[in-house]
Amino acid sequence: MEIFADKICQIAKIPQEQFHWQEECSSTNDLAKKLAQDGALHGTVVMARRQTAGRGRMGRTFLSPEGGVYLSVILRPQIPATELLNLTPRLALCAMHAVEESCHILPQIKWINDLVINGKKVAGILTELGLDEKGNCAYAVCGVGVNCNGSRDEFPADLQKTTTSLQEETGKEIDISLLAGTLVREILTLLQTAPQGQMEEYRKNCLTVGKAVQLLRGETIIPATAENVDDDGGLWVCYEDGTREKVTSGEVSVRGLYGYVSP
Repeated sequence: MEIFADKICQIAKIPQEQFHWQEECSSTNDLAKKLAQDGALHGTVVMARRQTAGRGRMGRTFLSPEGGVYLSVILRPQIPATELLNLTPRLALCAMHAVEESCHILPQIKWINDLVINGKKVAGILTELGLDEKGNCAYAVCGVGVNCNGSRDEFPADLQKTTTSLQEETGKEIDISLLAGTLVREILTLLQTAPQGQMEEYRKNCLTVGKAVQLLRGETIIPATAENVDDDGGLWVCYEDGTREKVTSGEVSVRGLYGYVSP
């Protein structure tokens, strides 16, 4: 474990005292939020071998068996929370870069927070903010889960058509410490880059744009065409009657007409 942690910290360029390892936990985001509330420094990382209650956006379960990367990074941007509306898509871009660099395969991004390879989900992101009394961001917990090693056949039957792993897609065992260290490094440099340029790159790699989609609001399913993603991360859609609307990640989920993503 010591060598494993040392490698991650060297790649990410963080001191080892800021790296918190768990063999098993309910959720790295939950632990990271507690650490952030207790004063943990910018760049603190919580990583687990497996999660028992991993979750994604809108409270969905994120399956987290051994063999994946499950980590959360604490950022302290010290800026108004309104300037971080696009943090989740920017984190998706960080994860995309980390997978490409360490695993030599380039995922695409499904709006707003999932990485996809060959139409199947390989990673998800969950961002949670803590605010101070002035409405500024006191901390941001950036959670990322990546399906690394293991066969698609090992997933539950209801996920096998929509979920994959990096090993499944590359045919090679994934170096988890290399991917984790690269991912943390990418996240820690995120705030040093102009968000407008990041969002332009996000749009180029977002497979949702230009596709027929279904918007899910509770039990209601609404067909639409995804037209663009704006600099705040909102998705502009056109409905069948020709009207257009900007939807946000807190309002709806998006899926393709023929499965997890459109072909």
